[in-house]
Amino acid sequence: MNSKNPPKKNNWSWRSQAFRGLIYQVVALFVIGGFVWFLAHNTLLNMRVRGIQSGFDFLTQAAGFDIGESLYPFDSAQPYWQAFLVGVTNTLRVAVLGIVLATVLGTLLGVGRFSRNALVRGLCQVYVELFRNIPVLLQLLLWYVILTEVLPAASDAWVLGSFFLSKGGLNYPIPVWSIGQLWAAYGLIPGLVLAWVYRRWAKRQFEATGRVRSMFWMPTVIIVAASLLGWLLGGAPTALNRPFKGDFSIENGGALTPEFLAVLLGLTLYTASFIAEVVRGGIQSVPLGQSEAAAALGLSRQQEMRLVMLPQALRVIIPPLTNQYLNLTKNSSLAVAIGYPDVVSIANTALNQTGRAVECISLVMLVYLSTSLGTAILMNWYNSRSAIKER
Repeated sequence: MNSKNPPKKNNWSWRSQAFRGLIYQVVALFVIGGFVWFLAHNTLLNMRVRGIQSGFDFLTQAAGFDIGESLYPFDSAQPYWQAFLVGVTNTLRVAVLGIVLATVLGTLLGVGRFSRNALVRGLCQVYVELFRNIPVLLQLLLWYVILTEVLPAASDAWVLGSFFLSKGGLNYPIPVWSIGQLWAAYGLIPGLVLAWVYRRWAKRQFEATGRVRSMFWMPTVIIVAASLLGWLLGGAPTALNRPFKGDFSIENGGALTPEFLAVLLGLTLYTASFIAEVVRGGIQSVPLGQSEAAAALGLSRQQEMRLVMLPQALRVIIPPLTNQYLNLTKNSSLAVAIGYPDVVSIANTALNQTGRAVECISLVMLVYLSTSLGTAILMNWYNSRSAIKER
C-alpha cells in the first residue's frame, strides 16, 4: 500500500464521530418537536372541550385600557399588539439603560477593590456585600417607597436649575425638535465611523511603536465634534421645552416616572454588585508577573490597569458578564410589583380582559427569549473579538 495515499475516511460511516453526532442531533430535534406538538395539541383539545377561546386574533382588537408610561402616544382605542409593543419598548428601555449603567458602576467598583487606598477599597467591598445580599425585589420596593413617600410633593419639588425632583418623578428640559437636531443626528453617523477608524489606527500604532494613544477621550471628542458640526450646519437651534411648576404638577419638559426610576435604580445597583465581583475575579486571574512587567516599563497604576490587566482579564470577564446582563433583563419582569408598565404588566392586563392566558404568556416568553438570545449572540461575538490570539 502506498503510504503517500492513505485510504480515504468514510464520513458517512457509523464509526465516524461526526456522523453519529449528526444523527443524535436529528433524533433529539424530532423528540423535542414531537413533545412540543403533543403539548400544544393536548392544550388546544382541552381548551376546545371546555369552551375556552384560543388564538391570537385578539391582538387586532381594541385594547380598551390606557398605559401610564410610553415612549410614544398610546390610547385605549389602539389594538392589543400596539399595547404589547409599548410594553416591549418599556422593558428594553430599562434593560438597555440598566446594562450600561451597571457595567460602568460595576467596573469602577471591581477596579476599586484593587485600590491602594484602604478607604476606597473598603467602601467598594461594603457596597458589594450590601447590595448583592438583599433580594432585588426588596430593593425595588425600597426605592419606590423612597421616591413616592420621602420626596416632596410637586408643589415643593427640589429644583436644580431646570430639573425638578418630586414624588411625580424627575422632570427635565428637552430640545424643541427642529431641522437642527436632525442635522446633529446626521453628524453623529460620520462621527461614529471616524471614531471607529481612529481606534483601529491607534491600536495598530500601539502594536507597532508601543506609543499609547487615547482610546476613549479622543473618539469621544470626534463624535461630539461631528455632532456639533451638524448642529451648527442646521442653524444651531437652542430652543428648549423647559418644565415649570403648575397648579398640581410639574408641566412641560420631559419626565421620568417614579416607577421607571425605581426599577432602573434597583436593577442597576443590584446587578452592579455582581458585575464588580466578575471584574475583580477577572483581574485576579491575570498572572502577577504582568503587573510587575507593567511597573518595570514605567506605566502608571491607571495605565497598568487599562492597558495590561483589563484587556487580558476580558476573556474571563465576558462569559459571566453575559449572565449578569441576562439576569438584569429577566429581573426587569419584577417591575410589575411597583406598577411599571413593562411587557409582563401589559400581558397581565390583556390576559384578564381577554382570557387568552396561553397566548399572553407565550408572547411574554417569546419577548424574553428573543432579548436573551440577542444579548447572548452579541456578547459571544464580542467575546470572540476580545479573545487573545495565539500563534
